Amino acid sequence: MDKRDLKSMNFEQVKAVMEELGEKAFRAKQIYEWMHTKLIDSFDEMTNLSKALRDKLSENFELTSLRVVDKRESAKDGTCKFLFELSDNRVIESVLMKYKHGNSVCISSQVGCRMGCRFCASTLGGLERNLTPAEMLDQIYKIQKMSGERVSNVVLMGTGEPLDNYDNVLQFIQLLTDENGLNISQRNITVSTCGLVNRIRDLANEELQITLAISLHAPNDKIRKEIMPIANKYTINEIIDAVTFYYNKTGRRISFEYSLVEGVNDSEENAKELIHVVRGLNCHVNLIPVNPIKERDFKQTQMQFVQNFKNILEKNRINVTIRREMGSDIDAACGQLRKSYMDEHTT
Repeated sequence: MDKRDLKSMNFEQVKAVMEELGEKAFRAKQIYEWMHTKLIDSFDEMTNLSKALRDKLSENFELTSLRVVDKRESAKDGTCKFLFELSDNRVIESVLMKYKHGNSVCISSQVGCRMGCRFCASTLGGLERNLTPAEMLDQIYKIQKMSGERVSNVVLMGTGEPLDNYDNVLQFIQLLTDENGLNISQRNITVSTCGLVNRIRDLANEELQITLAISLHAPNDKIRKEIMPIANKYTINEIIDAVTFYYNKTGRRISFEYSLVEGVNDSEENAKELIHVVRGLNCHVNLIPVNPIKERDFKQTQMQFVQNFKNILEKNRINVTIRREMGSDIDAACGQLRKSYMDEHTT
């Protein structure tokens, strides 16, 4: 019999489990607190439970606990990249970024990715499986325990397409924002998508207060199809319609991620095209000098051209920033550390 995943259950579900086991209702709060505020790794650490109950839990339930197999800290800015091993020996990666406003963790939502974006190392091996809510949570929990500092912001922008793992991501958000757990504000959570239009509309109907980030990376459908296979299914106009619906439902400003690739999408003409795409939206454009990966021939746009692209947008009253490069000395770009680890450990 497969064990049930206790850490992926919300508070009401844990209460139901206690009732099922014939235990008092207050045990649910104790167990939930051990998992989601004390961040323990085993049932044996739940010291205010009887040994009989701990044994019962251990026999019937799994308590997800990721194992750190690699950790790299940037000498430049203190960014830390973690490689975690799952119970099935697959590996995922997460990044801790320290800012003046608090600690931000970028997590993975899948093992691998099937979206196929040509500038991203995460897609090179395809999708292996979805992560459970507990596997997403435990990336944050392990990093908070190891750093000794509270995580205040969470970004689902690591390996995987979050909206391709929709139900688990929703449960993860519920657990992360639960007042009985870490109680991180929805406004401090960002979910990034390459543009799954139907799921964007589904997410809008949830009426959450999270930030939606669209990995746009092109000002027109022709260029987008060359670098992002999802563009063959959804046009930019369809994405804009979906994010407009999202904004009208939630009132949350939309973020557009735009990775600049030399000679592909970084010209002045491309900047002017992008203005026409986003003009009139309550949005923010985040320009990202692309991280080159050895399996692709894309090159990073020189900083003077990045700045020029930004200036063109600003002159047209588009809210825009250039993402500060962090962890460039530790394979901090999405998928790079996992890919190098798998290359070393695959015969």
